[in-house]
Amino acid sequence: MAGIRICLIADGFFDDFRTCVDSIKQFTSAPISIFASGKENKDVPELFGGMWQKNKLGWGHSVNHFLNTVTEKYVVIMDPSTNFTGDAITPVLEKLESGYQGVGWRGGLVNLDDEWRTIDDRGEGEVDVLFSYFFALDREFALKAGGANGSATYYRNADIELSLALRAAGGKLWQMELPLIQGRHHGYHDVDPEYREKKSRENYNRILEKYRGRVEILTPRR
Repeated sequence: MAGIRICLIADGFFDDFRTCVDSIKQFTSAPISIFASGKENKDVPELFGGMWQKNKLGWGHSVNHFLNTVTEKYVVIMDPSTNFTGDAITPVLEKLESGYQGVGWRGGLVNLDDEWRTIDDRGEGEVDVLFSYFFALDREFALKAGGANGSATYYRNADIELSLALRAAGGKLWQMELPLIQGRHHGYHDVDPEYREKKSRENYNRILEKYRGRVEILTPRR
């Protein structure tokens, strides 16, 4: 499928990763790029194809690798815990082509009542934030907005930061229901809890420092 490419970061849990890849291929012809880093993931090219590098990269640098190396107009940053149950690409591509710079499956509005500390899921519509379970982007627009923050070694809240960077650059984001399901999210449930909370907090503190109070970048409340 011309114009859009699905991008997956491989980091262990290869049985579930294969399930994800197989589900994509069942329902779309969109090309897939796979990137892995770190010695523990050295078998990824042999198992799935794609690119591997020895030095471990975090979430932000991995996302930027895709933004800088693929050539399609649009990229889908997708967590391997997400599986296709139907064609999720065609409606997303149509929405991107209608003038949105980001389209995703889950997201929401920044909660102004608790000083930007949570995200409210209001269902389908224009949103402030999209999550990286399935996050389609206008690639060149994302690069002009600065891409993902390279300081984000862990995914959690880094997708919120990327979303707000797109909004701050004038981008519009749309959340929609899609034929997707989520399996066990290993990136959250199967990492050291102390590491998870520390890195999540670091990412969110950066968001608060950069964006809290900038209501002009948010979509109208609904």
